[in-house]
Amino acid sequence: MAARFAPSVLTRSSADDLASEARDAALVASLCDGSEAAFKRLVEEHHGEMVRVAARFVCGQAAAEDVVQDVWMVVVRRIGTFEGRCSLKTWIFRILTNRAKTAGQREGRHVGVPVAPTIDWAGREPVSVRDESVPMEHEMGIVRDAIRRLPPTQRHVITLRDIEGRGAREVCALLGLSEGNERVLLHRARTRVRQLLQAGRDREESDDVA
Repeated sequence: MAARFAPSVLTRSSADDLASEARDAALVASLCDGSEAAFKRLVEEHHGEMVRVAARFVCGQAAAEDVVQDVWMVVVRRIGTFEGRCSLKTWIFRILTNRAKTAGQREGRHVGVPVAPTIDWAGREPVSVRDESVPMEHEMGIVRDAIRRLPPTQRHVITLRDIEGRGAREVCALLGLSEGNERVLLHRARTRVRQLLQAGRDREESDDVA
């Protein structure tokens, strides 16, 4: 006989997961029935974040909006195929990532990456942007250039993890990576950025001596 557990035995995480699954199931059922209210609710929850993610792969806000609009049409057409193996949000964002990556490849160009000046790229303590005595802007230019020159998957991983602050599991879901592969890609990307940043410093010190 299968074991039965009282609700009090459930962990908070388990309870949250069950609630999320139930919410997704109800929302999917409404979407399959053609509910405009359910679709509007879904768009209101995720559209803004989807545009921000798409903008990491394509050039410009307008292109990102176009990708997201395309994704919403795909979601409407394919909602009946959602099997609940992941959250509804993860399913939607996987579609988004694939579409945005394809669109970015068609553009045939790398997208600039905004870098927060307080990120500890060089292994030092973060420095406040209000400290005008520290010449951070030049180093941030080197970092931005280094990220643009990374292979696409490394660039996407380091942008999502270190620029947008997303967790490893979410990045794996968005990019379709295993946890081990994500760690390797992030390590390689961070190492390359730090190498280029240090090389820039070394050149400046050499110029000062000369």
